[in-house]
Amino acid sequence: MLHLDARRREGGFTLIEVLLVMVILVVLASFALVATGPMIRKYKINQAKAQIGMFKTPLDAYNMDIGTYPSIADGGLQALLSPPPSLMNPTKWQGPYVEADMIPPDPWGNSYQYAYPGPHHTDGPDIWTFSPEGQEIGNWTSNQ
Repeated sequence: MLHLDARRREGGFTLIEVLLVMVILVVLASFALVATGPMIRKYKINQAKAQIGMFKTPLDAYNMDIGTYPSIADGGLQALLSPPPSLMNPTKWQGPYVEADMIPPDPWGNSYQYAYPGPHHTDGPDIWTFSPEGQEIGNWTSNQ
């Protein structure tokens, strides 16, 4: 009987050993998260800048057709999807200038902010968003 108990003990792990391995894995995972956190943040900022840059061509096309960029009263970026009700001559509107899924939320799930005329551009609109840390990311900000 003693021989069977010794064999059973050799074949498995104790609760302490399992907990120790789990603690080591949690510590390693936390190091990985700390190391990748800044890379993910930079990726999301670059993604926001790229999405903001993609609005330039449809906004310029809208401007060429209508003669001005959409205002906030026109619905801002939504004017790229359907003609604004305030449009004096609706036949000028040649849209939609983007598909419905081409106005994405920012990488943090918020809507992009839009202003025309904007405080940063007198000849075009301002488009921006904020990172969770409050960093302003817009079509006038440089790479950081």
